Amino acid sequence: MCFVDPVRQCAECSVISQKEMEFYDRQLKVLMNGATFYITQGSSEKSENVVCRLSNNHRYLFLDGEDHYEIEVARISTVQILTEGFTPGDIHTYTSLLESQCIIEGGNSRATGMLIQYKPQGSDELLQMKFTTSEDFNSNKKMSASWLAAMHKAAKLLYESRDQ
Repeated sequence: MCFVDPVRQCAECSVISQKEMEFYDRQLKVLMNGATFYITQGSSEKSENVVCRLSNNHRYLFLDGEDHYEIEVARISTVQILTEGFTPGDIHTYTSLLESQCIIEGGNSRATGMLIQYKPQGSDELLQMKFTTSEDFNSNKKMSASWLAAMHKAAKLLYESRDQ
């Protein structure tokens, strides 16, 4: 809630502030450090190896590979964390800033990718981008999984705070 000094809060706001503080202390650094993914745009078969990170002002996802992409976080409408685990086809879905839809959450699983829908700057067209972790162990798969887990928490936090 962007408080610098201690303030009085009701019980509900206190819970939200605590979740935000935990996110800023633990997950934000992971998102800003970035991780390596293969991205696929729309229905394209071609994938590109990129480093994805959150910008210093927390407003954009920067994707650097052969090309440079900037996705404004406020224009992301849907974040789906693709997982593999005890439930086949388990998908965690969090709809964020532009629309309001339900949340689907599964059991124990491991993040293997992310699917986002967003509207590019100056356009009302909804685009889709798929992020998948690399099978190449040199690309630090653990770092990519940590980044996806942090993004999952970010989307969940945004959805919950918006719902209040």
